[in-house]
Amino acid sequence: MADLLGDRDELLRLIEESFKETSIHVRGNQITIDGKEKDCVTKVFNELLAIAAQGQTLDRENVGRAIEMVLEDLSPSHILDTEILKTPQGRLVRPKTQGQKNYVDAIKTNTVTFGIGPAGTGKSYLAVALAVKALQEKQVARIVLTRPAVEAGERLGFLPGDLMAKVDPYLRPLYDALFEMLEPEGAQKLIDRTVVEVAPLAFMRGRTLNSSFIILDEAQNTTPEQMKMFLTRIGFNSKAVITGDVTQIDVVNNRSGLLGLEDILGGVNDVSFVKLGNKDVVRAPIVKDIVAAYERSSHAR
Repeated sequence: MADLLGDRDELLRLIEESFKETSIHVRGNQITIDGKEKDCVTKVFNELLAIAAQGQTLDRENVGRAIEMVLEDLSPSHILDTEILKTPQGRLVRPKTQGQKNYVDAIKTNTVTFGIGPAGTGKSYLAVALAVKALQEKQVARIVLTRPAVEAGERLGFLPGDLMAKVDPYLRPLYDALFEMLEPEGAQKLIDRTVVEVAPLAFMRGRTLNSSFIILDEAQNTTPEQMKMFLTRIGFNSKAVITGDVTQIDVVNNRSGLLGLEDILGGVNDVSFVKLGNKDVVRAPIVKDIVAAYERSSHAR
């Protein structure tokens, strides 16, 4: 009961604030619910009990998401029980929304998966987690992480170092996710042995990537020619995940290789497109509000 209600009944108050027309009374180990939304509140408590029984910690973030899912007639205990892997710090990586679960399931069952959505929806993070799991289970022989360096001309020229040093800032988000899934020292050893390769998209030309888990990040900043080049690098026993946000296109003249791609590849077997939205944002709550505000502004225009 203490886990269910939270420290000083913090979680209970969160539920009460979400269902203001329902009264909740707690006495000992018994919870009495009455009001217009009593069935929905009952489902929330049952789902939270199931989540706690799975060994997950109940906090404001998990309870808030559980309430949102129940209001959408979803089962949070079913969505949140999908485990991808455990980080060296002991933290379990798992999808936290229905959209993220659809994304993870699509990656598992398709050769090519496109994850399209705003910042904070876990597109790159979950893809890297699945790549590390596939490598650990020897489903693939290597991981290839790549993204376009859209400013690979004038601005990069002023940065010190060789080409890899110049593009390193663009690849840093992929390194960050990788170092969280693997200890930095272990990840560096895999990079040194080229079991894990992090490189700009330009380095992919002319290659055939067999037995690889390939992730193309920030795909909205590819040109149509670069996207075609990348997709034709996929070899035997390989899996590719392409992530992008079509609201943050930086390429010249808006010629993004991600735009219109579903019309081209929508009928191809073993290719999946997963759309993520502001409901799938798992960063600080303000990020979800910002994404929603931009969506409203876009629709108004």
